[in-house]
Amino acid sequence: MYNLAVTDSIFIVEDNENQRDFLSALFSDAGYSVRTVGSGSEALKMLEKVKPDLVILDLGLPDITGETVFQEIRKNYPELPVVIVTARGKVSDIVEGFNLGADDYVTKPYNADELLVRVRARLKHVTSSKLVVSDLEIDTEAIEVKRAGKKIDITPKEFKLLEYLMLNQGRVLTREMILNRVWLYSPDMETRAVDVYIGYLRKKIDNGHKAKLIQSVRGYGYMIKG
Repeated sequence: MYNLAVTDSIFIVEDNENQRDFLSALFSDAGYSVRTVGSGSEALKMLEKVKPDLVILDLGLPDITGETVFQEIRKNYPELPVVIVTARGKVSDIVEGFNLGADDYVTKPYNADELLVRVRARLKHVTSSKLVVSDLEIDTEAIEVKRAGKKIDITPKEFKLLEYLMLNQGRVLTREMILNRVWLYSPDMETRAVDVYIGYLRKKIDNGHKAKLIQSVRGYGYMIKG
């Protein structure tokens, strides 16, 4: 997981020079370390050299699509938070962005203060090693899960799924979102794998407890809620 050093670093991928300069000034003034590039190919090259704490990604890039850049980031840096900031504001576009596995999706024109709040929220998750929902707690550094103080044995894939659910506490995650984030676009995986692993988690997390934390949302997917 990407951890906080002295200053959180923001990597901005935006082809519009005015937007790029505005975002750079916005986050620099807020105390962040900022790097910017104007194309997808530059972004992927830069990520081989630096490890930012968060990426702000525009989808309308001039060389390769933002979606392709996003998929490469997820494949090579699966725990690096990505906030999509784009002019594509249709509901179908937003759904597609979240289904890809974006940590957040902001449409242009945006409110600068709101964007700062959204980014801070994502970075708060990254810099904390512990996630808590009700009496369930996971430690992402020790790779440890406890409920009501009792340690629970869990496989690496189950841990990654649980972490993703807890990072998005109270938010409905579709099977596609979970598959893309947890299984990283593996072409041989089907969405039913999500149902199977949710079943594994429920047996370990919820069995024997009155409060059921992992919830199904019919027609959509799953969420964790205390």
